[in-house]
Amino acid sequence: MTRVLGPGGKLTSLERTVLWHAAQGLTTAATARALSRSVPAVQDARHRLLGKLNAASLTHAVHLAGMAGLIGQYPDCGDRAAYLRHLRRRDDPCLACRAANARHEADRRAGRLSTNPKGQAA
Repeated sequence: MTRVLGPGGKLTSLERTVLWHAAQGLTTAATARALSRSVPAVQDARHRLLGKLNAASLTHAVHLAGMAGLIGQYPDCGDRAAYLRHLRRRDDPCLACRAANARHEADRRAGRLSTNPKGQAA
């Protein structure tokens, strides 16, 4: 899998969702309405994701994200929770969710994940 994220690091949930809507052909205003966000908030998310993906344009960002498996068939694809939702729905996980699960498993094997249940002190 191609590594496309630059020094800005991992895409936020909003950036991934904005990117997914762009891949579906929605304008900034339509994306803002769909997400119940302001147009400037969506524009800011687009600007940040262009920097994180080192993309020259939004079209380039969609292409890079698709090739790297950062966006999937649903707007919330691309993280471990979405991977588990695919399994609960008995869907085949998309490439973005498979990649997120692989990252999670690699982090787990390397000991980079907390083993404490939520709400309990270490």
